[in-house]
Amino acid sequence: MTDDELPDAVFNDLFSTIESRRETLPDDSYTTSLLTHDKGENAALEKLGEEATETILAAKDGDSAAIQAESADLIYHLFVVLAMEEITLDDLREELLDRS
Repeated sequence: MTDDELPDAVFNDLFSTIESRRETLPDDSYTTSLLTHDKGENAALEKLGEEATETILAAKDGDSAAIQAESADLIYHLFVVLAMEEITLDDLREELLDRS
């Protein structure tokens, strides 16, 4: 795999895992806990907001390691919300391509 293919593979694998968890709802999965929380989709939306705030604060502080870690959390939680709404990565890619 080339360096150019790595981001796609990582994002595709992560999104595929999230979609699989949405379908099978394994008991020991954090993703399952977000998808089946008593608060409904608000649980995942609140986590998305929390991770966005933490990413912003890390950037404000100029903490590269924290920016990287919080950005990964942000992307994961965004992917959970997309999966909840049955929006695929291809849908997201298409939207981004339409903007370029």
